Amino acid sequence: MHLAIITAGGAGMFCGSCMHDNTWARALHQAGIEVSLIPLYTPIRVDEEDQTSAPLFFGGINTYLNDHYPFWRRIPRFLTRWLDSPALIQWAARGAISNNAAELGSMTATMLLGESGPHRQAGQELAEFVANLKPDLVCFSNSLLCGSLRELRQRYTGRIYCVLQGDDVFLDGLTEPFRSVVMTRLKERTAEFDGYLVHSSFYRDYMSQYLDLPRQSFTKLPLTIDCTKHDGRPKPETGYPPTVGYFARICPEKGLDQLVQSVLRLKQDIPDVRLRAGGYLGSQNQSYFETVQRLAEPLGDAFEYVGSPSTLHEKVDFFKSIDVFCVPAKFQEPKGLYVLEAWANGIPVVLPDHATFPELIESTGGGLLAEFDNPTSVAEKLRQILLNSNLRRALGTAGYQGVRDKHDLNALVEATKKLL
Repeated sequence: MHLAIITAGGAGMFCGSCMHDNTWARALHQAGIEVSLIPLYTPIRVDEEDQTSAPLFFGGINTYLNDHYPFWRRIPRFLTRWLDSPALIQWAARGAISNNAAELGSMTATMLLGESGPHRQAGQELAEFVANLKPDLVCFSNSLLCGSLRELRQRYTGRIYCVLQGDDVFLDGLTEPFRSVVMTRLKERTAEFDGYLVHSSFYRDYMSQYLDLPRQSFTKLPLTIDCTKHDGRPKPETGYPPTVGYFARICPEKGLDQLVQSVLRLKQDIPDVRLRAGGYLGSQNQSYFETVQRLAEPLGDAFEYVGSPSTLHEKVDFFKSIDVFCVPAKFQEPKGLYVLEAWANGIPVVLPDHATFPELIESTGGGLLAEFDNPTSVAEKLRQILLNSNLRRALGTAGYQGVRDKHDLNALVEATKKLL
């Protein structure tokens, strides 16, 4: 069996979709299934061994130039291909290549023109490469890559699926007039996939309405991590001082500002509580983080931002340093890999009662649900866990065991085999 996964790089940031695609490919490789992980735009950034083996397609620099300068599209390809060098794109991604939806409206709209747009040649190159691989199944890792779907259909007769795992977050960040154009083109083209893969029932229902797709065409694959990489254990006692942890991208939709407000309320009952936060901070969210820092000033040294650890070992050490984990996300979270990582290290969680979170909590019993967009409710659930040692140990143990039973690599491999 051979699966081809077409994934989009995150312009130098750790991207949950890239990381799950990479883990998916590695798990299947280990199970004896052939996988081709094909990167688009920029090289992917992951904290484990990179599984991409194909050339980079739709290189971010050439894609930008094709979108903005009509003359560039007429230059022979052999004169522009050098700009698709992964090393060069990684260098450019440090500041010149953006993943901010508000800045990418035009490029997103032209990408969806596909065979009739300025990126036609790049789409042909990708389609020819994938067709020559002769895979049993092709999966696009998000719907916004579907501009090259028709080119691929002309060369490949197998089934083509699309993984939906956060597409709406980017789409909702587009500005007009581009968003309306993109949504019209996207709904037309995504209807041409043979099926759609999601990691939760919630996101299946949400995206079937969002993109006007038939609900019966969706298949659910379990959200998973490699638990062998996490050696934390449920703690018999809290650390000193007791510590709340946040580990996710630093952006308004993940809700770090709300968690700061919750910890300030919690401090009234637990005076020595502290908050440790980690995660990728992009330049477009710098002003947001400055707002978070101002909110956290009453915490003084009890608030610490550790940055974005570059290795998995450093990330695991972060989880070992906390007693309870919380990301009070305000958006329709489709995955929540950070929840699995907390559980894999024996840490109980507090999550908002919306999006995919109730399903995750139900799957392991490893945490408590708080009212959505309610810092007081979050503070109360954190207080219950930190002050009740029996509850804390029970939740930590349930999460630790549950993630290994239901969200480890074997579950993803078996579901993929069934799909293939």
